[in-house]
Amino acid sequence: MSISESIVIGAGQAGLSTSFHLRRLGIDHLVLDGNDAPGGAWQHRWDALTMHDVHGVAELPGDAAPARDGRRANLAVPATFAAYERDNDLPVIRPVHVDRVVDEDGILVVHAGDRSWRTRTLVNATGTWTQPFMPHVPGMETFIGEQLHTVDYPGPEHFLGKRVLVVGGGASAVQFLGALAPITQTLWVTRREPVWRSDDFTPEAGAAAVALVEQRVAQGLPPQSVVGVTGLMLRPQEAEAARLGAYDDRRPMFQRIEPDGVRWADGTFEQVDVILWATGFRPAIAHLAPLHLRSQAGGIQLDRQGRGTTAVKDPRIQLVGYGPSASTIGANRAGRTAAKGAQTALRALVTSG
Repeated sequence: MSISESIVIGAGQAGLSTSFHLRRLGIDHLVLDGNDAPGGAWQHRWDALTMHDVHGVAELPGDAAPARDGRRANLAVPATFAAYERDNDLPVIRPVHVDRVVDEDGILVVHAGDRSWRTRTLVNATGTWTQPFMPHVPGMETFIGEQLHTVDYPGPEHFLGKRVLVVGGGASAVQFLGALAPITQTLWVTRREPVWRSDDFTPEAGAAAVALVEQRVAQGLPPQSVVGVTGLMLRPQEAEAARLGAYDDRRPMFQRIEPDGVRWADGTFEQVDVILWATGFRPAIAHLAPLHLRSQAGGIQLDRQGRGTTAVKDPRIQLVGYGPSASTIGANRAGRTAAKGAQTALRALVTSG
């Protein structure tokens, strides 16, 4: 079996950016993607999400960003990614569902069912979309209504005539309330008091938010979302929900779930038909477990004080879309950094060999 110089797992924005830069550096590589078609996680977003709604998709290297218009994001972004793969002749293989990556006598072996690939370096670009997080709450298995996560969101029409409890303090929760409050009854619950931004989100504010995530990754702690530390802002799309008071009656986390609703520690009960968990995601890195990259603090420590992409425990491994690079602009920059990291690792292997 031939040995690649590098393998990229994932063909979202970070993976495609990395592949572009690996090719530019002349590094022989493959990109293994778990989806049936181009587009990364964007192809799985809900139909009501338009290009006006997204936080902003940074342009891929050598390409222009897709227009911020009324097109469905789950069609526009995949079309952009598909054209990019084709125009740059990127070596994407799909669908490949990677099970595990192991080290066999100094060679990294990527397993996907009965298939496997051998490589000298690896770039993990699997993001978070496939690892939705839902906290365990006593009684949640007894609920007779619907429980949906952000990944399951079917669009606002599905909730007409239903009393919807939105759980979560991030941008997705704010957007869901914005779409649902004008057409049905909503309740909002967060574990902590929401942090609202009253100023413009400047580049300096974004850099400060990323720095907080970098500090965690530098210490080997599990990363937090960049969005989670930037604060919340209402867009024009949420104005009507705000007028209706959807964001004013925010309640703390309930204590338990009952068959037809939720109950707080003080005994207060609210009947609901749907619990919509906008509770975020975790990095999709279980397949890397055999490499023992996690620190005692529970995360994967990255180089350059958390600003790099190289795993401190194994310089052959790069992580993009992880921690501070889990944003569209960050993912783009991380692709370039990861390609250079792979090049450095390959040179070190030649020297040591």
